[in-house]
Amino acid sequence: MLAVVHNVTAATRLLDVLPLFAGDPRVQVVFTCPDSSAFTRGTEEYLAARGIPLEPWADVVGEDFDWALAASYGGDLQELRAPLTVLPHGMGYNKFLETGNRKPETGNRKPETGNRKPVFGLSEQWLMHHGEVIAEHHVLSHPEQLARLREYCPEAADHAVIAGDSCLDRLRDARELRESYRQALGVTGEQTLVLISSTWGWLSSYGSGPDLPARIAHQLPLDEFAVVLALHPNIGQGHYPWQLKMWLQKCEKAGVIVLPEEDLWQPAAVAADVTIGDHGSVTYYSACLGTPVLLAAAPHEAVDPDSPVAALLRTAPALTSENLADQLRTATQPADLVAATALATSVPGQSAALLTELGYRTLNLPPPAQPAGFTAFPLPRVRRPEPGAQWIQVRGDEVTRFAAEAADAHLVVHVDGPDPRLLRRADIVLGDQFPEPGRWIATTLAEFPGCEWAACPTAAGWLAGSRDGLVVSYTGTDLPQAVPSLLYTRDRLGLDFPEQLPFTAGGRKHEAKLTVHYG
Repeated sequence: MLAVVHNVTAATRLLDVLPLFAGDPRVQVVFTCPDSSAFTRGTEEYLAARGIPLEPWADVVGEDFDWALAASYGGDLQELRAPLTVLPHGMGYNKFLETGNRKPETGNRKPETGNRKPVFGLSEQWLMHHGEVIAEHHVLSHPEQLARLREYCPEAADHAVIAGDSCLDRLRDARELRESYRQALGVTGEQTLVLISSTWGWLSSYGSGPDLPARIAHQLPLDEFAVVLALHPNIGQGHYPWQLKMWLQKCEKAGVIVLPEEDLWQPAAVAADVTIGDHGSVTYYSACLGTPVLLAAAPHEAVDPDSPVAALLRTAPALTSENLADQLRTATQPADLVAATALATSVPGQSAALLTELGYRTLNLPPPAQPAGFTAFPLPRVRRPEPGAQWIQVRGDEVTRFAAEAADAHLVVHVDGPDPRLLRRADIVLGDQFPEPGRWIATTLAEFPGCEWAACPTAAGWLAGSRDGLVVSYTGTDLPQAVPSLLYTRDRLGLDFPEQLPFTAGGRKHEAKLTVHYG
């Protein structure tokens, strides 16, 4: 069996499906890359990290295989000596896309005219070569795709196989693990998890607004909301991962969880309370899970107007620039959007069985007595970064933390890699667990004349000290970095420090146990 991997995005879809066959000792899977994608960079490294070597394209086109499986078009697929099955690498076939280096192969048909644009995965520019259909099987998830395929490339309609959507089936199967995914991301039960998603290209939510993730994070209270960013792999491969990391530093410093792997968006989508997105598959899949969706970009001109994603762009509400927190708290799914998600698959929950039957029939093998099924998504072992600089409001016993400057708030800065300009402005400085915490507090207060309190963790809890010589040790809360703000505020108001200091943050109750050391 030959797996044809065009890029990282296609690899993720192939690795959804290949476990249906790869555990069978009668089947040997060989991987190759046609090097036809503009985003091939990183594919070899992605596969190598999973123990998968790539065979040169020039070698595999001279060999006979029983079956070839791809999740994209492009390159000289017609040269393969095997029946070829092509899966979609996203949610169906929606986007208008230029044909790149492939010249249109029209055969005896007239070239497309007027304003009609080619749809990637449905138009003959991709599906045919010298008048012949390239793939033996063109996998679709819904009859609406077949209707559009008959319009764009009728010759390929006889090769269409409706076999559902493997990714959506896996997402829906994973809903029982939602709480596991949320806690793996460090999300508490009271928090609203916001997933920001972007496909690639300048019309996408990130391409048209690269400051969007940081701007959103800066507007939301840190303890009420958690923000996860899932970017299309083509963005990192197109600009280099290092460059993208530099661009994303600002939003990471604002506490955004930037997913480090291409596969982690799925558990994040299952865990999310609301998704902010665009015309990419992640946005549509989120809607299919029943998650409210807000559009940061809605480029109608980028998608086939008859496609399900076009229906999503017409029906999902737009993200507004004002009252963002309230919009996220009250987001719901319009009825028209619910109807649009019904076009995702006509055979929900059946893709594993249908693809297994297609694969073993093509391989000319009887299926195993107990065919394999899809695997669950692994836990996303990545935690939310604590913003190095926070603006904290204290009103009574209620603490509200922000990653950007807020009214009536004081500035709390951690010493681990902050902007030195912010450190010099800080009212409170936080440190790590140092061998001599008392000495660190005293020296820090001396080095930063504008700083009123300094605090750091110790082996027994936390220690905080004021410029006036007051020292407080405290324990008992899983939000210890907020306690110095309460001490700072009470000190300024001339209030005492009780042994038990209750407070709330993001709707969650906390209580710190204080021990005050005077002098």
